[in-house]
Amino acid sequence: MMKELRYFLKDSIRKTVDFSATRQSLGYPPPPAEKPAPGDTAVIPLPRPGELKGICGITLEEAISRRRSVRQYSSLPVSLEELAFLLWATQGFRTTPGPGGGFRTVPSAGCRHPFETYLAVFRVEGLERGLYRYLPVEHGLIFLGCPENLEARTAQAAMGQPFAGKAAVTFIWTAVPARTEWRYGEASVKVIALDAGHVCQNLYIACQAVGTGTCAIAAYDQEAADGLIGVDGEEEFVVYMAPVGKTGNFTRS
Repeated sequence: MMKELRYFLKDSIRKTVDFSATRQSLGYPPPPAEKPAPGDTAVIPLPRPGELKGICGITLEEAISRRRSVRQYSSLPVSLEELAFLLWATQGFRTTPGPGGGFRTVPSAGCRHPFETYLAVFRVEGLERGLYRYLPVEHGLIFLGCPENLEARTAQAAMGQPFAGKAAVTFIWTAVPARTEWRYGEASVKVIALDAGHVCQNLYIACQAVGTGTCAIAAYDQEAADGLIGVDGEEEFVVYMAPVGKTGNFTRS
């Protein structure tokens, strides 16, 4: 059985896909770059990259050399500016997006970017505790509500790993496979997984730059995680989590 599952790591399926039958080849428009915000939902604007002068206190070389997984966080909150930087670094646009998307700060197969970013916010300056979704086109957030026992439910969604509910904010990424399937059909599964790795590595480096720490979580309770943020588990489902918090040992030069 294990050898059969290794097929996922290979790219043999690409030889079997009829790319002339993908939705892109058949002339269908690409799926939108983000899930739209409900019409009556206020968008919380975030500071834009050009407004975040001096937020990074170390060089890129230092950020990369210090990269590590952090599971213990101080009680200090993350600032809204720091959160805005982390969101931009992981899913933000580098260029003005068009109807089907645009160039972002991370690579993605065929520039399809199949992810949505949700946040379980516990201690972020200027934000109410609760669940949020990032809108990369607008570079803003929408508030989804605050379930009871949010910290405990977030930890439960992470297979009982308590640090997921003790961070300042926990990133929860979902996949919307249709965005990648539009171009790649059955060959989408592997590249979506690869794309998730690009996103989380940017979070690690960006966290080091602003004095926070993170730890990627790939062991999670699928049903609990999907239920926490209210996705259907079929057309959209959780694929990765990463708590973020202050490490208490960082000063800007």
